[in-house]
Amino acid sequence: MTNHPAHCNGMQSLRKEHLYKVLVIGDLGVGKTSIIRRYVHQTYSTNYRATIGVDFALKVLNWDSETVRLQLWDIAGGTAKKSGTFRKHDTSVLPLLEAMGAFIVFDVTRRTQPSRPSELTNNGIKMDQFCKDHGFVGWFETSAKDNLNIAEAANFLVKHIMATENDILKSVVPDTISPQLDSNRQMSCSGCFK
Repeated sequence: MTNHPAHCNGMQSLRKEHLYKVLVIGDLGVGKTSIIRRYVHQTYSTNYRATIGVDFALKVLNWDSETVRLQLWDIAGGTAKKSGTFRKHDTSVLPLLEAMGAFIVFDVTRRTQPSRPSELTNNGIKMDQFCKDHGFVGWFETSAKDNLNIAEAANFLVKHIMATENDILKSVVPDTISPQLDSNRQMSCSGCFK
């Protein structure tokens, strides 16, 4: 009989859970709220009002055998611009906000948009180079209206966050002592499963 401590005393194995705060940043009217609502609620409307301050949405994902809870923080474009909190592509504030990542949203159809680099208009090669030069993990052309690449972009970010988290956890030396089992000693457990 093989002992499995997670099943002793009638306990079921617990599903691992992750909670990630993700910021959604961009200028006023670029579609941040539309993207979040499409992703979280599978809805789209042309009648959204401008976000005032910060709005919040929660998306729960079943990721392999784990649960991922994404807190999506919709940062009002006007607020960020007026307060100076977020400068053009400035992700250095993310650790201060305890965010694990961010979506930087801009509208490729707008020519005059402070957060949109003008040289990137519909040019994938230039976007790739821009991301590499500025430390972004990737980019997606999305459409909340057409439900284009919204889930794909989010999954890409979650996958990157989880990989980064796993790398960090592997590099940390635990400050606890792991018990060592004596292979010569017989162990028993009532209610264990083989």
